[in-house]
Amino acid sequence: MELIGNRYKGNIKHGRMEGYGEYTFPTDTKYVGDIKDGKFHGKGVLYFINGSKYKATWEEGIAVDGTFVFPDGLEYKDKDWAYCDGYDRRFYTEICYGFIPPGETQLTNIHPPPVIPDGCYDCTDGFYDPKIRVITSYSGEFLRNADDNEHEWIVSTCRRAWDVPLTDIPLQTSRNQS
Repeated sequence: MELIGNRYKGNIKHGRMEGYGEYTFPTDTKYVGDIKDGKFHGKGVLYFINGSKYKATWEEGIAVDGTFVFPDGLEYKDKDWAYCDGYDRRFYTEICYGFIPPGETQLTNIHPPPVIPDGCYDCTDGFYDPKIRVITSYSGEFLRNADDNEHEWIVSTCRRAWDVPLTDIPLQTSRNQS
């Protein structure tokens, strides 16, 4: 496995992954949980490099029931999704910690917002460089190449480096951020 960039730490039975283990993909996405006959099987969590995770029950490598959790702790729901639904446009951090006082602005769910590199866009899980069509994490690691649809969405909706700088917006100490 190490030859193709995958790594595994855990139990082996008859030359196959078996029991509890950690399987890391070349992208550094990591599965931690139960494995049977070389496949994800039982309870396990996929941890993505942007901080999100997918907690699921797996059967022979296929997720049969699971929950996606965003890096800020917001849990996705298939039904009765009330976040950002047209009636309540608050960011999840505003729901958890309250609004920023009048006169200040919160344009992202990260506060203070990250400084966008010149010529790039903030596309919610990292920065997008439209010249090379690559999305990198906020810390600079490669995430993916943007296809035509994602490119169009990013350039038409996301914050750009040449927009108003937001680096001097202070985080209010009155927020409870525990």
